[in-house]
Amino acid sequence: MTAVAPPAPSAPVPAPPTRVARRVLWASLVGTSLESYDFYVFSYTSALFLGPLFYAPLGPVGATLAALLNIGVGFVIRPVGAIVFGHLGDRIGRRRTLIVTITIMGAATGLIGLLPTYAVAGWVGGVLLTVLRLIQGFSLGGEWAGAVLLASEHAGQKRHAFYAAVPQLGSPVGSIVSALLLILFGAGLGPESLGGWGWRIPFLVAIPFLLVSLYLRWSIDETPVFRRLEETAERSRAPFLDTFRRRPLAVLLGVGVALLGIGSYSLMNTYTVTYGTQHLHFDGNQLFVATTIGGLLQLVTIPLFGVLANRIGSAKVVAWGAVGTLVVAFPMYFLLQYATFPILVGTMIIGGILPTASWAALGGLMGDLFPGRFRYSAMSFAYSIAAVVSGFVPFLTDGLGAATGFAWWHPGVVLAVMSAITAVAAFASVRRSSPVETL
Repeated sequence: MTAVAPPAPSAPVPAPPTRVARRVLWASLVGTSLESYDFYVFSYTSALFLGPLFYAPLGPVGATLAALLNIGVGFVIRPVGAIVFGHLGDRIGRRRTLIVTITIMGAATGLIGLLPTYAVAGWVGGVLLTVLRLIQGFSLGGEWAGAVLLASEHAGQKRHAFYAAVPQLGSPVGSIVSALLLILFGAGLGPESLGGWGWRIPFLVAIPFLLVSLYLRWSIDETPVFRRLEETAERSRAPFLDTFRRRPLAVLLGVGVALLGIGSYSLMNTYTVTYGTQHLHFDGNQLFVATTIGGLLQLVTIPLFGVLANRIGSAKVVAWGAVGTLVVAFPMYFLLQYATFPILVGTMIIGGILPTASWAALGGLMGDLFPGRFRYSAMSFAYSIAAVVSGFVPFLTDGLGAATGFAWWHPGVVLAVMSAITAVAAFASVRRSSPVETL
């Protein structure tokens, strides 16, 4: 395996006018928000409703595990989507590819809201649920990297770390909107109606969100970096293969730096919902309120970490966020066992801010690791591998909990391992990255 050396410098790509860059930033942010919304709606409803509705014969525990496995199944297919859409993104452009990915994602999410449950159609609904989850995961394989590149490659070198951080706001936005909808529907419909048919509404809401995303992405231009690659005939013919020929170690580092940012959301916002309701006896609405408070705080901290990444470098922000998370992992879950609502909120805030540093600066760091001619493919694949691992975090954590009698420290082990891996990878990336303008 060869060492990762920065590519030879080339002339910087001129940044477009600020007005254009901001419009692109909105298009990118709305797209990642829809992606995140779709992810969290599936995760929350899987933790609370989908198991009994679609897998009733498996019993309470088996149905919950089947629903959690469906979350992971959507991640398994991501590397395939990353290869397909990464190739398209490096060959036909970031903008065109993102129009395709967001369309597939939004349509699949909307269709989940129309599925028949086990009581209506037997196992047909459960099978179709898995198929649509696979389609979601396939499209997601190419969405994140494209959204980050759409923003950062329009920004210019001086602002690229901040612009790469803004699409990361999509995660808390999606979490907030999905949690608020479930809170409102739960209050308005009642638990029985919400579990019976109301759970469908958040999935159907994805359709109008999709139309807004499509409008914004149709109305913007291709990135200056990709346009120059076209003009100079420097596009890679086989970007996925070039990724491993020229930057094999960078791919490994990319997986490592992405692990905490993605995995912490799976742990805190998915597993904690199940663990909190079933074992700590929190009310479901309390958990949604706590995650919403944590998400609202991220709306402030993510841009601030983006500004910090512009000043000290994305790799350092990712690294120190991971170190901080490692320090608080066990104390946080120790306190959570006391099962009071203020402690729950504090856990979501503390457990959210520190991993958020690693999440906010992730796009800037990943973009710095790879040259423009195969950047989409490389970022998509590295991110998707980290997502595969993260997708099974709720299932693996639940298994560890069952093996340890749900000891208070079992989620802390998982969070600490992810933090350590990301910290090592980020520190190793500090001197192995190059400016996003480099082709």
